[in-house]
Amino acid sequence: MSTQEATRGLNIAALSRRTGVAPDTLRKWEQRYGVLRPRRTSGGQRRYDESDVARVEWLRARLDEGWRIGEAAALLGGGAAAQTPAGLRTALMDAIAAADGEAIGTLLDQAFSLGTLEETLLDIVHPTLLEVGIGWEEERLSVAQEHLVTAAIRARLERLLADARGGVRGVAVLACAPGERHELGLLMLAVSLRADGWQVAYLGADAPLADVLQFADSVSARLVCLSIALAERLEELAGALDEATVPAGTTLVVGGCGVTKARASNLGAVYVAGDVRDAVPELRAFAG
Repeated sequence: MSTQEATRGLNIAALSRRTGVAPDTLRKWEQRYGVLRPRRTSGGQRRYDESDVARVEWLRARLDEGWRIGEAAALLGGGAAAQTPAGLRTALMDAIAAADGEAIGTLLDQAFSLGTLEETLLDIVHPTLLEVGIGWEEERLSVAQEHLVTAAIRARLERLLADARGGVRGVAVLACAPGERHELGLLMLAVSLRADGWQVAYLGADAPLADVLQFADSVSARLVCLSIALAERLEELAGALDEATVPAGTTLVVGGCGVTKARASNLGAVYVAGDVRDAVPELRAFAG
C-alpha cells in the first residue's frame, strides 16, 4: 500500500464506527490474536482497510453465534474473512491454485462452521470439486493440486462421520461398487444421513459386494447404498449381484453418475438421483 493509500485508510475510531466493536476491543484482538493487519502512515499511525472491516465483521458474527474469540480467531487464521459461499469458493480456488494446503484447511474449517451441513456441501464443497475437475481436464490444475484439495475435503468429511451418535432411523451401509474408487460423493451422502439420524456404516471404495451384504446382514441394515461413478463398473456389479443375496429386510439402493433408473431396475435395486438435498428425504422414507 502506498503512503497516499495508507493515509486514506480507516483509523481505529472509524473502524470501530464501521463494525460496532469498541476501539479497546479492536486493539486487544489485534495484539493478542493478530487478526487485524493495519498499514502505517509515514507518521506511524495505523490505517485499516476493507479486508480488516470484513475480518472484524466476520469475528463479530461468530461471537454472536456463541463462539469464543480465541476459537473464532484461530478458525479465521491468517486468511481472508470470506462470508458467503461464493466468497469461500473463490478463496478456495485461489488457495488450490497456489497449492496452499494450510489455507485450504482453514477455508474448509470456515465453510463447515458458517452454514448448515447441507448448505456447505451443496453450495461450497460440491461446486468446488466440479471446478477442480474442470481445471484438471483443462490442465489449469495439476493432479497434485487436485489430490491436495480432495484429501483435505475427505479428512473433514471423515471427521464428521466419526461422530458416534445413535441411529434413530436404522442402519445404513454405504460403499462404492466393486472396482469403483470415486467416493467423495458417497462420503457427502454418508455425513448427511448421519446428520439425518441414521447409524451409518461407511465401507468406502472398491468394496467386495459379498462382504458388504454379509456385513449389512450382521447389523440388520435397512439400507445398502452403492455408488457408481463410472458406467463400466455396472457389469462387474451385475455379476457380483448374481452370486450374492441381499438380506431380507434390506433395500439395495444405487446412485451416482454412472447409473440410471433403468439400469438400477435391471440390477433389482432402487435408484436415488440428485444431490443430498433430494437423496436424504428419499432414503428417509425407508426408515418406516
